[in-house]
Amino acid sequence: MTSESESESHSFQVDLRGLVDLLSHHLYSSPRVYVRELLQNAVDAVTARHALDPGAQVRIRLSATGGRVTIEDSGIGLTAAEAHSLLATIGRSSKRGGDHGLEAARREFLGQFGIGLLACFVVARRIRVVTRSARDPHASPVEWLATDDGSYTVRELPHEARPEPGTTVILEARPGAAEWTVPAKVEQLARDYGSLLPYDITFDDGEGGEPRPVTDLPAVWDRPFPTPAARRVALAGHCSALFGFTPLDSIDLDLPVAGVRGVAYVLPEPTSPAHRAGHRVHLKGMLLTDRADNLLPDWAFFVRVVLDTDTLRPTASRENLYDDETLSAVREALGSRVRGWLAELAASDPERLAAFLRVHHLGVKSMARHDSELLGLMLPWLPFETSDGSMSLQEFAAAHTDIHFTRTVEEFRQIAPIAAAHGLGVINAGYTYDADLLALLPSVRPELKVTELDAGAVTERLDPVATSAELALAPFLATARTRLEPQGCDVVLRAFQPVAVPALYLDDRQARQERDRTAALESADSLWSGILGALRGSAPRARLVLNHNNPLIRRISALPDEALTGTAVESLYGQALLMSQRPLRPADSTLLNRAFLGLLEWATHSTGHPTGHPTGPSASPSTNPSTNPSADGTDARDAQEDQK
Repeated sequence: MTSESESESHSFQVDLRGLVDLLSHHLYSSPRVYVRELLQNAVDAVTARHALDPGAQVRIRLSATGGRVTIEDSGIGLTAAEAHSLLATIGRSSKRGGDHGLEAARREFLGQFGIGLLACFVVARRIRVVTRSARDPHASPVEWLATDDGSYTVRELPHEARPEPGTTVILEARPGAAEWTVPAKVEQLARDYGSLLPYDITFDDGEGGEPRPVTDLPAVWDRPFPTPAARRVALAGHCSALFGFTPLDSIDLDLPVAGVRGVAYVLPEPTSPAHRAGHRVHLKGMLLTDRADNLLPDWAFFVRVVLDTDTLRPTASRENLYDDETLSAVREALGSRVRGWLAELAASDPERLAAFLRVHHLGVKSMARHDSELLGLMLPWLPFETSDGSMSLQEFAAAHTDIHFTRTVEEFRQIAPIAAAHGLGVINAGYTYDADLLALLPSVRPELKVTELDAGAVTERLDPVATSAELALAPFLATARTRLEPQGCDVVLRAFQPVAVPALYLDDRQARQERDRTAALESADSLWSGILGALRGSAPRARLVLNHNNPLIRRISALPDEALTGTAVESLYGQALLMSQRPLRPADSTLLNRAFLGLLEWATHSTGHPTGHPTGPSASPSTNPSTNPSADGTDARDAQEDQK
């Protein structure tokens, strides 16, 4: 048995093929990242060389031809010992500890995780590195040659093999990965990842032409333009090339304290607030990700962002941002910039704000329910459908301090013309999120009173009928109330505009709840009948408001036949119910059918039937002709014509 003092120390063994599989299928989302690793190593090497020798020449050249990808830099280079230590050790980085002794430069390095060139095995079967150190002018060039079976060799080369300090890396494509080494693909990936890198980088496709620039500096948001309009045009073109749309507007994102510079582009089409936007983030000029979904607050769903930062931390795969306190602070600051843009539009350019809200009002409403600051900022400007027309709450509140709202579009459309004629301020809250926002309105404007529209509020605004006229119509009203009692509906008489509306059906949430309770009571067993009966409320019932100004109502009220009067009232009830576009209950459908057939029976009376009985088997007691003073049905036809 081996004692504790005699235990041996061993090193972990790494299966390179297993590591490549891990990198390509789990750590990285795509083999395309190998170009980023090549650029990253070259840029870090040049950064280290500049720290050692600020006057050194900068050169990074990428090329691709014949299934090979080559990148050459004039950077710091490596000695033979460093090649053994750094290129073949997982987790060891030349940017750590003090390998270069260059603390200031280390802060500018892109690489952090020591995976280095081994990540390039996702596309390469062999990697050859020829390097010469700039720190030791007498050191010989070194060749490091590795294959994807996990073996490598290191040997010194003659001085002629590489006269100047720097590094050349050559990748040979592995079977099945040739598509990633096609020159056009390599150039496109290099531009995608490296367009904002701080050094001039060129690409050569091996066809004999001049090398083409990869970098495109300064960034478009940092370039000088002769006029603001020219800058807007340039930013719109940049957005179109990058994201595929022409923005409504652009918002500068400049946070010097956080080391962030960039621009947010406002989407020109509506998008769901639930959609997680993909923002484009560069880290020290190198593209980190084009799918950053944690960069902005959730409510800023209507913008797409591209920016460069030198403070935010990447994840291990370097394909997203690490969500820490720094990112949280930057996210809040970027959200403040977007809010500031909205506030500026509200204060100085209401037309542009209106154009923005025409596109994104639904999403803004959705997020304003949960963001009190956004609610206070945007609620006065959000468009609503009102009894005075489509307008913002700020405009509507200037005319109405008592604001009523309906919970359904159908209810609003029925009541809107009457409310407008009688000075009643009603908002349609039947659209998504509107009712929630109106409930929050008093928290922003405490002087406003917001209540759900009820039948009583509408009825009170309508003009009462003279007492003498109402007493004269008492028998008619009694007949109407009796006929509609089974429907749980009261009948009231008012005078209102427009005159063309003969009757108005009004109910509210409490009335609907009481009606549902009654319907449930009728079909419940004895136990539930007792429970539901105990829950009987005192809420007002639905109301059929008859318009005394309407000629048809006056003619119906003057009919001498009580049965015909009842049928006409049921028809008015059915017509008002249909105009409100509410769902019909079985009892309502039965009433509509009975009233329609009853009127047909009266309309088809003729002198050819001396007994006066209506033809057909569908005659009902309500259409008994024995009580009809006109055998030829003239009054019924007149009533029908009036209703038409």
